Amino acid sequence: MAKVGIYGASGYTGAELLRLCAGHPDLDVVVATGSSKAGMPVADLYPSLGAAYPGLVLAEADPAAAGGLDLVFLALPHGTSQRLVPKIADRVGHVVDLAADFRLRDPAAYPAWYGEAHQAPELLAQFAYGLPELFRRDVAGAPLVAAPGCYVTAAALALAPLVRAGLVETTGIVVDAASGVSGAGRALKDATQFSTADEDMTVYGLLSHRHTPEMEQAIGAQVLFTPHLAPMTRGILATCYARPSGGGGDPLEVLADVYRDEPFVVVDRRPPSTKAARGSNCAHLTARRDERTGWIVVVSALDNLMKGAAGQAVQCANLALGLDETAGLPLVGVYP
Repeated sequence: MAKVGIYGASGYTGAELLRLCAGHPDLDVVVATGSSKAGMPVADLYPSLGAAYPGLVLAEADPAAAGGLDLVFLALPHGTSQRLVPKIADRVGHVVDLAADFRLRDPAAYPAWYGEAHQAPELLAQFAYGLPELFRRDVAGAPLVAAPGCYVTAAALALAPLVRAGLVETTGIVVDAASGVSGAGRALKDATQFSTADEDMTVYGLLSHRHTPEMEQAIGAQVLFTPHLAPMTRGILATCYARPSGGGGDPLEVLADVYRDEPFVVVDRRPPSTKAARGSNCAHLTARRDERTGWIVVVSALDNLMKGAAGQAVQCANLALGLDETAGLPLVGVYP
């Protein structure tokens, strides 16, 4: 069994990591930190985890606690991993970071999109980008992995194969996506309170959402990204629009061919829904070429806490540790 630590286990993504590790045949969580809840038993914070972790208590995020671990998951707020990774990288076998701290290749993008300079720019090139379906060779065996989040994963899985195949233009791509409120994290915010979010749908980050440069990096094209907050707990639905490059070809067939042997990508003519992906590590895709308007439309749905966060991180951990890539990860969602 690989000895695992989860830094940031008190948040929604951390709780999902704990749930997945509890059912994983090769991962044993021995350290769980949650600085805002340090000293609290995991079972008190999340009773759903009580059967799996009856004695586990959340600790302070001490870098020394990573010593001797085989792998550490970092499920921390943006900016925290930049300061923590230099302190633990030599203490632990592998690090999988779920934040955006090491996803961008260009250090100059951080002050431009995140408002502050990167604290460890020398480490950026050492991180593999953790989207296995598109960058599996980089992730396998990697000591440092930066796993992308929900919006980027949904858009990149939908569009990158079409860009790589030369089927669509690499400018003027539109990604219109909606997320459930759990994507904003566990902390109390006015926008995600029940009385605010219920029976409402809002746009945010208009023209300036910080995941835009990462989306462009992963897709390999210019993107106009508009996110929305939907009145649901979990899920991402991304509708993506691109102009054909002039070549023919059915985009649905291209996606089906690229993902034919991928266990966590479902390509189907049926339009995807967020509930179809809920609780699973699968992304559901469809695509159409509209001869009337000239647009190609690709729709992607996934669970933002699974394939968009914790599930993807475990998938990356499996690859990094040389385990079965599918170990501990559900293919089937929870319905209704």
